[in-house]
Amino acid sequence: MITAPQLRAARSLLGIDQRRLAELSGLSVPTIQRMEASGSIIRGNVDSLMKLIAALEVSGIELIGEGAVSQGGGRGVRLKAGFDPAKVSEADGDGAESGGSQP
Repeated sequence: MITAPQLRAARSLLGIDQRRLAELSGLSVPTIQRMEASGSIIRGNVDSLMKLIAALEVSGIELIGEGAVSQGGGRGVRLKAGFDPAKVSEADGDGAESGGSQP
């Protein structure tokens, strides 16, 4: 199982665009676009999902399931349980423009 945010993050970590991911996975660009536009868990035919996951894994991506432990030992990013990323993208006037410290 893979979510749309995981797919977008994986592609970003690899530094590739949707066209390159389509080439690597043997899928069409519209299929990749449709997968990334999904609300949450990507739904599709099993063959397409397997091609996508295989292409990501061969490229160095480890997909970590909900509550699972990463066995790879590499660097990674995980969304905190219960966190709603939509809250971050809401424009409310606060945030980066407030002059707070940045790492």
